[in-house]
Amino acid sequence: MKTLYIRHFHIWTLCSLLLCASSIFANAAPNSGFVHGLWVWKTAEVFSAMHGTDKLRDFCKSANIDEVYVSYSAKTAAEEASDFVRLISLLHRSNIHVEALLSSADADEPGKYRDKLIAEANEIVEFNRKHPMSQFDGIHLDVEPQQRPENKGEGNLKFLPGLADAFRAVRAVAEAARLQVNADIQNKLLKGDLAQRRMLLSAVPRVTLMMYEVTSPADELSPEQKAEKTVKKSQEFLDMAYDGLGGRNVARMAIALRTPDYGALLPEMLSKLDEKNRSNPHYLGWARHSYNDTLQASK
Repeated sequence: MKTLYIRHFHIWTLCSLLLCASSIFANAAPNSGFVHGLWVWKTAEVFSAMHGTDKLRDFCKSANIDEVYVSYSAKTAAEEASDFVRLISLLHRSNIHVEALLSSADADEPGKYRDKLIAEANEIVEFNRKHPMSQFDGIHLDVEPQQRPENKGEGNLKFLPGLADAFRAVRAVAEAARLQVNADIQNKLLKGDLAQRRMLLSAVPRVTLMMYEVTSPADELSPEQKAEKTVKKSQEFLDMAYDGLGGRNVARMAIALRTPDYGALLPEMLSKLDEKNRSNPHYLGWARHSYNDTLQASK
């Protein structure tokens, strides 16, 4: 009995030590559980550059990026398959999540444009089937019907039902294959009524708000003032989005900022978003637009 007691005591002690250690390591994690994303447009340019994928990996590590959205085109997918395999494998080894970035200006409309988007989602599923060791982790949607002339104007959200349908259609394909879905949205979409916002935010599990033009390098504001303005605007949009919705069956939201608005201050602004929004259960993290700005600056 004494031996059994001592054995149980040792097991309890070991478990306690492991629990403490895991807590220490969790607290040391750089992103505290928030998403830190990065768009990569014209992925072919990364593939063609000398050490392009390695440089992307290194940038992500230096900028605290833990997921990337890499543009995918059905036109070039076959010839780029091996490049995507290498890119995904390389980023996965650094614990960086990879999503296929699919874009459209018309997929809100049923018919050939939405069918094309769904077909591309199915191509991602097929890619994963063929490359079980180097799979995409999700699909990232950039569907922008608001860019068409007939959808311009404050309060003009007649395209929203079709947009939500497109999101749901891709989600059905993706989740059947255990792929995550995230969708870019514009602040215009958050200005709808309760039913419209529920329609949007229940269509996918994650959204990324493109919060642009809050400030610019030309503003006569200190870095502190810019951070305060940016954080305040993010909180206003979070409040606007979820007003009356509650917390169940609605997407969490990441806030996206872009290089042209902040220049070299962008990393500081992104960090402030985490710091000030960490207590908001709807806040997912941040994303930066885009890696292509870094590529241009290096040329």
